[in-house]
Amino acid sequence: MNITHAYAAQDAKSKLAPFEYKPRELRPHDVQIEVLFCGVCHSDLHQARNEWKNTIFPVVPGHEIVGRVTAVGNQTHKYQVGDLVGVGCLVDSCRSCPSCQEGLEQYCENGFVGTYNGQDRETGDITYGGYSTSITVTEDFVLKVPENLDLAGVAPLLCAGITTYSPLRHWNVGPGQKVGIVGLGGLGHMGVKIAHAMGAKVVLFTTSPSKVEDGKRLGADEVVISKDADQMAQHTNSFDFILNTVAAQHDLNPFINLLKRDGTMTLVGVPEHDHPAPQVVNMIFKRRSIAGSLIGGIAETQEMLDFCGKHNIISDIEMINMNQINEAYERMLKSDVKYRFVIDIDSLRKEANA
Repeated sequence: MNITHAYAAQDAKSKLAPFEYKPRELRPHDVQIEVLFCGVCHSDLHQARNEWKNTIFPVVPGHEIVGRVTAVGNQTHKYQVGDLVGVGCLVDSCRSCPSCQEGLEQYCENGFVGTYNGQDRETGDITYGGYSTSITVTEDFVLKVPENLDLAGVAPLLCAGITTYSPLRHWNVGPGQKVGIVGLGGLGHMGVKIAHAMGAKVVLFTTSPSKVEDGKRLGADEVVISKDADQMAQHTNSFDFILNTVAAQHDLNPFINLLKRDGTMTLVGVPEHDHPAPQVVNMIFKRRSIAGSLIGGIAETQEMLDFCGKHNIISDIEMINMNQINEAYERMLKSDVKYRFVIDIDSLRKEANA
């Protein structure tokens, strides 16, 4: 019998532990993937611990997946056995609503199907993610991975990469623009790399003086300590765009004040508690905007991967074995990783066969 080995949480208080399940039968347009590497996203922890109050247990997290095709359905045309591929945060959508028709499946008006903790549109079965030896996904939600890049470093691009690329692309970041990146974590470090590759002048905002040199290494032209009012004041009314990646509650007003007239600050971090309401007058008098952005559609995610392939961009990672995932979660809570954990799924195969 075909069995997939994985790690799952059985309830909100349990640690992730070995788990087995039988994958779905191959459908005509399916791609079966041997998972090689899977990034560890903070949302994996939120979901495993039911912090968003919507987890269906048992849950197998993981939506930053890189692997190799091992089988395809009899009507699959986009991929063949042996191809290097990726899977991100979504594995299906309604495909018929206005957002889906425009290639913005992440905003599907009928709800996209998450790579894990989602509900299969055909069977209603709950989806399991990339903390597993294999995954089966319909071909339209599978992505081509650039072969010139380190595959482990590519994995976080499927969430952290597209989450930062999409708003930078949507707000037309490029040469001649001054762009701020708030926060230097899994998302922020990708934002710095991508904005730099797009040709913008990049200023990193961090509360940690210890991150100044690393920010510059990653591509920031300047690093500002956001707790220093004098440093912040030097940049008043000067930014075309600010990408705020911080997922903790904080005051948005100091950053709004840095925007030029018609400048935009886009939020991609989701805090447990909402940010305090910003001062409206600071927005009105400069026609400034606060916006939000969610991952990216399939076409844009492929565009991001191709862009990263062209510019040799990957995530800075720390590789772990599957059985180190619970320790990694605790370290992630302390921001003790530069800048993304990635699981070597071969360690899970060896563990399962021991």
